Amino acid sequence: MTLRFYDTASAEVRDFVPLEAGKASVYYCGATVQGMPHVGHVRSAIAFDQLTRWLEYRGLRVTVVRNVTDIDDKILAKSAQSFGPDWAEEPTAKAEEEWWALAYRYEQEFEQAYDVLGVSRPTYEPRATGHIPEMHALIQRLIDRGHAYPALDDSGDVYFDVRSWSKYGSLTRQNIDDMQGAADVEPQFSNRKRDPRDFALWKGYKDGEPTTASWVSPWGTGRPGWHLECSAMATKYLGQQFDIHGGGLDLRFPHHENEMAQSQAAGDGFANFWLHNGMVTYEGEKMSKSVGNTVSPEEMLELASPRVVRYYLGQAQYRSILDYRPTSLQEAAAAVERIYGFVAKASKKFGGDFAAHPESSLVPDAFAAAMDDDLNVPQALGALHETVRAGNTALASGDDARAEQALQAVMAMTTVLGLNDVRGEVQENSETAQALEVLVEAQLQARAEARANKDWAASDAIRDTLAAAGIAVEDGADGASWSLKRD
Repeated sequence: MTLRFYDTASAEVRDFVPLEAGKASVYYCGATVQGMPHVGHVRSAIAFDQLTRWLEYRGLRVTVVRNVTDIDDKILAKSAQSFGPDWAEEPTAKAEEEWWALAYRYEQEFEQAYDVLGVSRPTYEPRATGHIPEMHALIQRLIDRGHAYPALDDSGDVYFDVRSWSKYGSLTRQNIDDMQGAADVEPQFSNRKRDPRDFALWKGYKDGEPTTASWVSPWGTGRPGWHLECSAMATKYLGQQFDIHGGGLDLRFPHHENEMAQSQAAGDGFANFWLHNGMVTYEGEKMSKSVGNTVSPEEMLELASPRVVRYYLGQAQYRSILDYRPTSLQEAAAAVERIYGFVAKASKKFGGDFAAHPESSLVPDAFAAAMDDDLNVPQALGALHETVRAGNTALASGDDARAEQALQAVMAMTTVLGLNDVRGEVQENSETAQALEVLVEAQLQARAEARANKDWAASDAIRDTLAAAGIAVEDGADGASWSLKRD
């Protein structure tokens, strides 16, 4: 089946044909590092990690760029609080923390969350502050083409002229006259802009801002606008036209609309596909700190293992809303236990490290068809669980050939879904796992001897001891097997 993705710009599912045969280029919006990562950030990263893994499985060499916005109004505001009397109101704030130190600290928090949940590192992860010359060049191209202008006063700002670009609004299918101008309620902008909807490409230095957050430019000292940063970084690493631009649905407007407009107005083809992942809600309601119905990745990881959290955040079709309920992680844990309970039993029976070479196995046709169809992960998970059921049936009936085939297919599917790359899970080939194997097998041997002697009390005591240690014992025709109880 042909790879097909829903393109936001055309509002239809289209066949995916890479611009360059055998390769794929992907840019997706990363973190604005002004605070701790929230569940929406992580869901987006997992969605585009699944995309990348599937493109690679289909034989494409994928270049992935995920940016870090490390200069922004919110970053400067959060840093300013650390120098004032209210800095302690932010639990993670540090007294007198420079903006760049704050940004780097939060950047590390994002990286840790991505790593724990098995999100692959991108090919390139550029920071906005490292690409100021490229941003200056893009602004100048827009001015030369008549699509940007220095502010009408002496503020040092530079704006994109939205009315100069007839396609403005096409990504979100809006009429420019129906859009609310970002500065409608800010009279101080009235003598700077031609139209209140014009957005900043360059922001001139303002009194009170740290001088370290400004760069010299042809239009005055200042810093880049948010939308400009992504356009400059995407084309720096992927060229004037690339395959896929992704991000959360909340970024469609104004961020992605402005990105597309300024890039195409400058003469770049920019993204061939626009993919947007849906939001995470709490029992049907939008998550909001003011309402108190938020749940963070950190809180999820306190309730469940990284593999369970990854499974939960990646189980829905990427464009759909993912609704969190108090029982969500329990349900995900049960699903994960079914999968890896089978993996543990089958791996023990057949030996070998199947997780080390998943590329030698093929996913089932039903799984492939689902993933080809706009990354239909729910249907793909259906194929995964069906294979697990078939594998367990084969193990119970002694059909070793089918059971081993099922194990290989399960490992291939869980690798595509990123479930084998999370941190903090016991790896089958680790020294710790080998030591655990020896100790548990000794206990099972003692239990077998007790059962042979009809010493049921001793047998039950051993089983209870193992259960208390988080080890599940299952009796079968070939004797007892064990597995770790998973959160």
